[in-house]
Amino acid sequence: MNTRGRPHFPKRAVITAGMPYGNKDLHFGHIGGVFIPADIFARFLRDRIGKENVIFVSGTDCYGATIEAGYAAAVAEGFAGGVTDYVRQNHERQKETLDRYAVSLNLFAASALGEAGAVHDATSAQIFNRLHENGALHLEETLQFFDAEKGVFLNGRQVTGRCPLQGCKSEIAYADECSLGHQYNPAELIAPVSALSGKAPERVAVRNWFFDLPGYTEAMQDVLREWEQDPACRKGLLQTVREFLRKPAVYVKRELVDEIRGYDGMPPFTVTEEENKPSRALVFADLDARAKAVAVLERNNIRLRTGKTLVPFRLSGNVRWGIPVPETEGAAGLTFWVWPESLWAPISFTKTVLGDGAQGCKWEDWWKSDEARVYQFIGEDNIYFYGIAEMGLFMALGEGYRLPCIIPNHHLLYGKTKASSSGAVKPPKAAELLEHYTAEQLRLHFMNASLGERSVGFEPKAIMGGAEGAFDTVLYEGNLVTNVFNRLARSCFYTAQKYTGGRLPEGDVGGETREHAAQTILSYERLMAEIQLDKIFELLNIFLRDANKDWSVRSKSESLPELEQLLVDMFHVVRVAVTLLHPIVPEGCEGLRDYLGVDERIWDWEYIFEPLRFFTAREHCFKFLEPRLDFFRKHESQLK
Repeated sequence: MNTRGRPHFPKRAVITAGMPYGNKDLHFGHIGGVFIPADIFARFLRDRIGKENVIFVSGTDCYGATIEAGYAAAVAEGFAGGVTDYVRQNHERQKETLDRYAVSLNLFAASALGEAGAVHDATSAQIFNRLHENGALHLEETLQFFDAEKGVFLNGRQVTGRCPLQGCKSEIAYADECSLGHQYNPAELIAPVSALSGKAPERVAVRNWFFDLPGYTEAMQDVLREWEQDPACRKGLLQTVREFLRKPAVYVKRELVDEIRGYDGMPPFTVTEEENKPSRALVFADLDARAKAVAVLERNNIRLRTGKTLVPFRLSGNVRWGIPVPETEGAAGLTFWVWPESLWAPISFTKTVLGDGAQGCKWEDWWKSDEARVYQFIGEDNIYFYGIAEMGLFMALGEGYRLPCIIPNHHLLYGKTKASSSGAVKPPKAAELLEHYTAEQLRLHFMNASLGERSVGFEPKAIMGGAEGAFDTVLYEGNLVTNVFNRLARSCFYTAQKYTGGRLPEGDVGGETREHAAQTILSYERLMAEIQLDKIFELLNIFLRDANKDWSVRSKSESLPELEQLLVDMFHVVRVAVTLLHPIVPEGCEGLRDYLGVDERIWDWEYIFEPLRFFTAREHCFKFLEPRLDFFRKHESQLK
């Protein structure tokens, strides 16, 4: 058996999952698109490098305009508590749902509540002060939307319009970011409308803190080149980062380029062409040059769209429900914009888990050590924040942060439509799905979605309906354990009870069986290192179906020695499969371990190639398996 070239895993790992807003219950996209993939990987790493060396954190995103708007709506519908009560109620419901899906977080915190909230406040102030000391921040006067009829400033989600960026397909754009995560200056938003009055808002000058993200363009180019060599980095991440590392540009109709060259005050530019596009990109040296060009073009009534590029990243705002920004340079009364403080929230949560040196390590040993790595599971809409802005912030801090591995997933559609709690198509709540499927069926289904490569439709027949006998993909993936693995494991137990007194026969695992199992283990390990969960599903599917075919042929023998060898071989397959499935369907695997009568060393990858006999004493007797018992159960609604 050749085990050379096996992937490297860190000595310690932090796994994070994108933070859901504290204004709603979790929907299926939160669970299937982020939390289940993150949990499978966290559970695998606990088995692979030791559970004491893995911290899995996430939490409710408690602050910002979105929460204020949700709270106001709840009060209008009769909610009697304060905003803290509002987010606490939603946080507790989110945590309950995660528990029902067996998401094994070390801490599911809330950025505004309890010890984690206090740590997060302090961490936010420390990071701001450090960035300011390092000269990475500047106060900038920008125009903020103001609803004259209501007499109030409008926060991000209280203004809607069209995204100004060329090629953007967002359905909704807000004050300075669209629903796809694109960033722009509020003055660029097309056709803004106040959500409060329904009228076009005014723009009033305000001062806020901005992080000099464009100053890290060259450093991000270096990061991009490193990521291009990392098998775990996804194409969508690389593509998005490349797009934003372009020089500032505006797009105009191609027939206007020569005319534009003659405009007074037009800064120097180069022209790039894209195939089959009616527009041309005018590329400028920097953001200041582009801003001057936009003013010239608007003065000459030229329609334009801006191109993706790095822009100063806003750190503060005047949302009342937010973490206070330290008063600096006379700027008082500001709060952190929710996006930047959510980027460092996992650091706050790690500090909370570790306390004062718990587990023998300080938090820096998890975020700044060459022996550690942070894995962040996010939705593709958030690549700009985690894959670009966060990287710039960490580099600007100058404190030795190791840049995280970003794992973005594409959209999990509802049918063929992108579902959003704020859109026309409402997604089913994650808890609702558990009325029709078990958590383990859903974990397998979402694991097999190829979200690392493309957006995938979720079509649960039990909810969406369909013709009698129509294919249900959730049941199909679930059958890997409720049918295929159940059948193999039960056959092994019942045959042992019939022929060997419920004991594991003596003897070595057959060479072909052991080699096939070993190659499956090595392929599984490589795919986990590359975080290709859908390919792991297919690998295990083939492994178990091949074993069932082998069983159906060899179990026809009437020779006791041949049947005993079959049991030795197939219990080895069961031993390998239960370990590889443990991160994916943990409850059923723990139940099967109980019937095998072995301890938790069976999960430990130090012993991954060892046969079942390694974990047992001689004359080992399995726990008696009752007739028709399932290790992996179907939902009760499927048993009718």
